[in-house]
Amino acid sequence: MKLIVNGDDFGRSQQINRAIERAHRDGVLNSASLMVAGATAVDAIEIARRNPNLSIGLHLVVVDGPTVLGAPFANRPVRLGLRYQLNQTARQALSREIEAQFETFARSGLPMAHIDGHQHMHMHPAVFDLIVPLAEKFGAQRVRIVRDDLPLALRGNRRRVVSKVASAMVFASLSRRCFRCIRGTSLWSCDRTYGFFQSGTMDEPYVLSVLGQVKPPAEIYFHPTEGERIDSLGPNPTDLRTLLSARIRTAVQTIQAAVLVPASSLDDVSWTHV
Repeated sequence: MKLIVNGDDFGRSQQINRAIERAHRDGVLNSASLMVAGATAVDAIEIARRNPNLSIGLHLVVVDGPTVLGAPFANRPVRLGLRYQLNQTARQALSREIEAQFETFARSGLPMAHIDGHQHMHMHPAVFDLIVPLAEKFGAQRVRIVRDDLPLALRGNRRRVVSKVASAMVFASLSRRCFRCIRGTSLWSCDRTYGFFQSGTMDEPYVLSVLGQVKPPAEIYFHPTEGERIDSLGPNPTDLRTLLSARIRTAVQTIQAAVLVPASSLDDVSWTHV
């Protein structure tokens, strides 16, 4: 199974779209997550069509971003998370919006390789319970369940250490629940997903440290853009430079060559963390 190197926010802006195509053609990017209601989603779909080796998934937006059916979601994840959990009317509206995003992706004609979410809100229990049956219905293969390596991240960067530790505790609980939810379904998830603790600063030294210990199947995700940094944890030019790095390319190619296995042996691979 390949090492998945993913670019998030595909379709959010022209600068992001260009960065993802460049990182795929000239770098190591082999996957991207499409924001179907993004301002440049149509352009992103055309890029995907002319790059058939670029795997495309749905970047579900239920916070801080555009919607298919109504006004944009506010950047208030805690407040929205509580509403989704406690307010039945909000959950009904959420269900309609999520289904509309799946249907919009399907109309593109692109195979839906995976599902993930903006700010990882797809892992919220009220959201995840809605997306699992839809992911199966629309033919998705994989769902991103965040399980990053905190000690590795802190060795290279101790900024925001308190928030990183707190986030690790929250997402450890969420990831266990999500893995339980996909048991018995057609969906799978990588055991490790790197990028959460270094979001917005996926520089070459950190990614080389990940590549030095990664055990596929695993995902490393980025937020590349050719433009200026959009926010502290989001699209930034550093991620693009890392994806285009010759040292990164060599390391990824070495890993990819080492993990090629016969299809008959895949039954022995454990996709989930117990």
